[in-house]
Amino acid sequence: MQSAKISARYGLLLSIIALICTALSAGVYFLTKDKIDSAVAKQQIALLSQVIPPQYYDNDLLSSCRAPNSAALQAVRIGKICTAKKGNQITAYAYETVAPDGYSGNIRLLVGMTPQKEILGVRVIEHKETPGLGDKIETRVSDWILSFTQQKITSDNLQDWAVKKDGGKFDQFSGATITPRAVVNQVKRSALILAENLAQLEAENHQ
Repeated sequence: MQSAKISARYGLLLSIIALICTALSAGVYFLTKDKIDSAVAKQQIALLSQVIPPQYYDNDLLSSCRAPNSAALQAVRIGKICTAKKGNQITAYAYETVAPDGYSGNIRLLVGMTPQKEILGVRVIEHKETPGLGDKIETRVSDWILSFTQQKITSDNLQDWAVKKDGGKFDQFSGATITPRAVVNQVKRSALILAENLAQLEAENHQ
């Protein structure tokens, strides 16, 4: 009987402690949520500004981001699309896409492109490529990713959109061709489909 009473007391004590911990955790969350959200937003804006220069827009670029409705865009792994406007005119798009055929799996990319099919910039958001080889797609390791800047993609220059080993104009890495090939091919695929769907994107932005 005494043992049961002790167990009940311990159970009640543990319940009270758990309740207090939950309340404290909730309190900390609500106190820090705005600061965390603000920090995340600043990081996202900083990343977006690397693929769409600030002089291209005067709208709230972050709040313009949305998931695409087009099945064609989804089919080439285009995710969130952000629309840059200046004077209420669309000047560029920034979109997330995924190269599925990296050496070590998916490579998440952020691409900036104008309606005139000029690539403003490309950055790697996430990857699992081999350090010292495939990680040269990162700006902290190499400036290779900057080779996309101000490159246009048209029906007349598609052969250029490949690594040099495949007959294109983009450098590959010594001992690591698969990674740059995956990035170049995905930028090419996604940019072409986005360009084909510009009219629909513009219409959606005016709804």
